[in-house]
Amino acid sequence: MMSTPTADQAPFSLPVLAPRAPGIVASARLTLPAHCPPWQSTGIRLRAGDAYSVFALGRVQWAVGAPSLHGGPRFHLWCRVQPGGRIRNLRADTDTFVADVDGELEVGLYMGMWRDAHGSLATDPALYARLQGQLEVLLIHWGAQAPVDALATLAATLPDSCYAAELQHLRALPPEPAGWLPLLETGESHLFTPSRSDSGAAAIRIAGEDEQGILCRPCDFPLTPATRLSWAWRLHGLPSAVAENSVRTHDYISIAAEFDNGRDLTWFWSTCLAPDVHFDCPVKYWSARETHLVARSGLAGLGTWQREERAVWRDVEHAMGPPPGRIVRIWLIAVASFQHGRLHAEFSDIEISDGARRWRLL
Repeated sequence: MMSTPTADQAPFSLPVLAPRAPGIVASARLTLPAHCPPWQSTGIRLRAGDAYSVFALGRVQWAVGAPSLHGGPRFHLWCRVQPGGRIRNLRADTDTFVADVDGELEVGLYMGMWRDAHGSLATDPALYARLQGQLEVLLIHWGAQAPVDALATLAATLPDSCYAAELQHLRALPPEPAGWLPLLETGESHLFTPSRSDSGAAAIRIAGEDEQGILCRPCDFPLTPATRLSWAWRLHGLPSAVAENSVRTHDYISIAAEFDNGRDLTWFWSTCLAPDVHFDCPVKYWSARETHLVARSGLAGLGTWQREERAVWRDVEHAMGPPPGRIVRIWLIAVASFQHGRLHAEFSDIEISDGARRWRLL
């Protein structure tokens, strides 16, 4: 998996324009300034079923005076076909998609929260005013054919190019955990793959660097004083070496319950915060939605499977106030995009129960 590119070390070369080559229907090259909200026209017209690839380099700086706070195309660059198409994000610095509707391809930089799956922002576009940097983007329309053969031809003559990077990406696409879907607001990623525990039980593996993602599984379970959430996890390391409750150090691995009031409580393994310490998410546009609670702390137990069980009603009452009525989704969260570190963990045996009912999620 490719990490987010930095300003001083690009993972591949990005040509000014795509070559005139068999298989390429159209192409466009754009510069996207970080301070401009989505969306930008590309001039490329697509029909439903057409394939297109997006290649990008650059960096978006999140705050003046905080050089470590930045993201690249994997986090910031999204695309859609208008009118009516669903938004898609890059899973790496290059990616390939299939148009879901007829229309024009648009691209945009994402900062804040999406309101819907078609690309309306839920947060104030004024957030963009403080961003610096830009992304350089190349787009290629392949038509109705699969692009692998055309990419292979281009990669053969340009081995260090974006075409070679995307060919490698497409040939190594990992499987996705069955029944789990990415959270819209964080988009798709290659962080989560199906695996097995040491005993052979179904598991989900988390592996990546300078990445973030949230994977969700729907459920419908009443929240009562008897409700318990249990799981097993094995963390091979912690993505932060310092307390995770500031925006500059908010890297962590966790499991969360989303409730019918739209809020969620997430239990994480902290490097140093004491068990049962809780705080609202330090990221401004998540603070009203998400609360963090320390389920385990310190380095003891890393590298081996650990079992947890939480009294959800009690934890919600302790950290968030009066409990809502139902649990509607379970999330797996992995973040290492603030300090640009590593993620390596597995989850297994995820279950909700209350003595009378059980809902097995993994």
